[in-house]
Amino acid sequence: MDFSLNQEQEMFRGYVRKYLDSVGQTKTAREYIKGDRESLQSLQTGLAELGCCSINISENYGGMGLGALDLVPVLEETGRALLPGLYLETNALAVPLLEKFGTEEQKEKYLPKISNGTTFFSVAWLEPGGSYHPAGITFTAEIEKDQLNLNGVKTLVPDAELADHFIVLVRTSNGKEKEGISLLIIDRKEANLTMRAQKNMDETRQLAQLTCTNTEISMTQILGPLHQGWDALQEGLLSFNAALCAVIVGAMEKVVEMATEYAKIREQFGQPIGRFQAIKHRIVDMKMDLETARSLAYYANWALDSDAEDCIQAISCARLFATEAFARISDHNIQIHGGIGFTEEMDCHLYVKRARFYENYLGTTEQYYNQAAAALGWLDNKASKVLV
Repeated sequence: MDFSLNQEQEMFRGYVRKYLDSVGQTKTAREYIKGDRESLQSLQTGLAELGCCSINISENYGGMGLGALDLVPVLEETGRALLPGLYLETNALAVPLLEKFGTEEQKEKYLPKISNGTTFFSVAWLEPGGSYHPAGITFTAEIEKDQLNLNGVKTLVPDAELADHFIVLVRTSNGKEKEGISLLIIDRKEANLTMRAQKNMDETRQLAQLTCTNTEISMTQILGPLHQGWDALQEGLLSFNAALCAVIVGAMEKVVEMATEYAKIREQFGQPIGRFQAIKHRIVDMKMDLETARSLAYYANWALDSDAEDCIQAISCARLFATEAFARISDHNIQIHGGIGFTEEMDCHLYVKRARFYENYLGTTEQYYNQAAAALGWLDNKASKVLV
């Protein structure tokens, strides 16, 4: 079976790359680190005009009605350019959740704005001292008639300053025995949120802590069934992780190109270092990691589109390999560049930091190993209940 991209998808990739080349590829990321958001906003407008924000949104809401594989070329190019912002979280997590679990009112409110690139979503999951397991959710949402009273703290929320809305995991309760985990959409401008910036090794992804104290929002902001938000989130994470793999493949491709080009121009003992076996073998290993990650990512997105029986294990295995391989080849790239690879002027460090950021993003490596093992039937049902 052929899981490679078709001619139209590759053509669209060419348009996206040409546009990102015109704005300097990683230049936007570097300017974002310095606090300049105008470049990012201009870039996002350009991507929206190309149609990147509407690919997987239904035609009824201003989208193209395409699938996960059609999103792959754009995701790879954004990974290649280390694009800051919330394109991934919005189009690969919020959109699938809204399409499958959103009410008609929610779809009409959010999807057209996402499609034209004017609305972005972030995800608030982790809590101080907590984990990615259900037991780590202590953020409460008390049901009072047709309102929810929110109290709690969310930490390490990605690019909260850029988000218009947050998908928040909360523990809902009606004051009696009945309680569960639910997904909420919190509109940043409508909710009383206290936001505090947090430090992050990857400065192209800025983090924040969100605090809610006696904040009231409407029950209509619940996304999906009440008390069943955990299961809904797991379905959304399948789309997110398949997309994340494509982003990582794009970044890995750029890293391999950087290492290869440098090995051609850097001379030692009167010849390019690329002629030395130690460098040759390392670059070949990097290339093998890239192509393996690409194959796994393409199959994961095909499995998601096709609702294949092995969809969960395909996505879990792709996520595991891609995140580990990205960190590995980014380290190799630093070593091949030698002393200059540690300097701020080179892009090498940007890719290392992004690799480490993705390593445990929306789930730990251990949890995804368990998820893959459970999907392959290697764990019993009791063990599989603790998975992401």
